[in-house]
Amino acid sequence: MATTAHCLYCFESLSASLENRKGLTLKQVEQLWAHYELERNRKELGQAISKPLKDVGDDAEMTDIDSESQDGEEDEGDDEEEEGFKEEITATSSALRPPATSRLHPLSPTSDSSTPSTLSAASSQAALGESSKSSSKSSFFSFGRKSQSQSPIIQKEEEHPLFVTWNTVNSRGHKSLRGCIGTFEAQELSKGLKSYALTSALDDVRFAPIDRSEVPSLAVDINLLMRFTPCSNPLDWDLETHGIRISFTHHGKRYGSTYLPDVALEQGWTKEETIVSLMRKAGWSGRSGDWRKMNELKVIRYEGMKAGLRYQAFQDWRSWVDSQ
Repeated sequence: MATTAHCLYCFESLSASLENRKGLTLKQVEQLWAHYELERNRKELGQAISKPLKDVGDDAEMTDIDSESQDGEEDEGDDEEEEGFKEEITATSSALRPPATSRLHPLSPTSDSSTPSTLSAASSQAALGESSKSSSKSSFFSFGRKSQSQSPIIQKEEEHPLFVTWNTVNSRGHKSLRGCIGTFEAQELSKGLKSYALTSALDDVRFAPIDRSEVPSLAVDINLLMRFTPCSNPLDWDLETHGIRISFTHHGKRYGSTYLPDVALEQGWTKEETIVSLMRKAGWSGRSGDWRKMNELKVIRYEGMKAGLRYQAFQDWRSWVDSQ
């Protein structure tokens, strides 16, 4: 599925290219994003826990004061109840406290992406109530030691046809297309996302290449494409679900074009208007009603998994990465 980490990777690839630096790999971005999310969630959880516990402590203290002023003395039973109550609060705080994880070490963009994060090891130790001095000093991308007899599990990288779209967003939130290029050939995501993030930003012939000054105004959308199905007729597809790819021959010349899912809905087009617009996009200049005369018009419908991200979210994450 398309993820926020995929969008971050597109921004990272473009920024690294424009800044003439080595960018992070997709694996590194995914690991860093997971830790970033974990840290944010821990902070939110800690804030949610600390306030109720503070309130409980204040209430308990008030109760003791009221009791003392009414009775004029304290007895041993009151002391025992108070100690028990404090122990209960402490136990509750310990049970709700999120498991500790080691502080991330400074990350070099050239780190080996094939070695997974210590997140799983650190989290497992915390869950089992274990402590390890060495785990807090381990590198971000280092493994725990494996048994020599354990065989490594090699997972095939996810592959999809894909498109990367860049838009500029003004102060009112209005989007303007800045580049969109993709491929219908399945790509390994680590290579395909980077390649088409750069191609759509720098080589879309409809636009001038994006420069560094534009990056803060950018938003990126990625579409991972799937379920390609030939249509029984040009209108055999759903506006709310499908993108379409058309091909036809006119005066001996072959034409083809595509619209991603959501384009027709965003433009408010009907199916027929979408077909005509696609034919014109491909270079056809006939009358709108003549599209039905195209005997060789072929339409393939497909679905997409989409994710999007604006620059500010990327910048917040990247600042966190740089601070580690």
